[in-house]
Amino acid sequence: MAIVGLGTDIVQVERIANSKQMHALAKRVLTEAEFARFEQHAAPARFLAKRFAAKEAAAKALGTGIAKGVGFQQIEVSNNQFGKPELVFSGAAMALCEKLEVSSQFISISDERDYAVATVVLER
Repeated sequence: MAIVGLGTDIVQVERIANSKQMHALAKRVLTEAEFARFEQHAAPARFLAKRFAAKEAAAKALGTGIAKGVGFQQIEVSNNQFGKPELVFSGAAMALCEKLEVSSQFISISDERDYAVATVVLER
């Protein structure tokens, strides 16, 4: 296996929490399934900051960032039965994964009081 992409992003949680448009930002960044979890989450700003960082990191690992047809809605962060985060790609993001022959993906998401950070590795 060879690494075909690596991305990292960090988000200041307070910046999300203090946004007057947090709900609108969540609608733009989160998929429907993620948005449902956001609305029920005890710390919605922290949830959104972690998802934002994860999606930015994934887009960087794809080599595009959030641009060139790859959008936030095409990258979903879900959790397996053990709570481990996993990425689900669709649309242009999925097409790019196929072009890069991505066979494995790894994501790590962490947060502290002030920051959320995510790292994504894509392998062929």
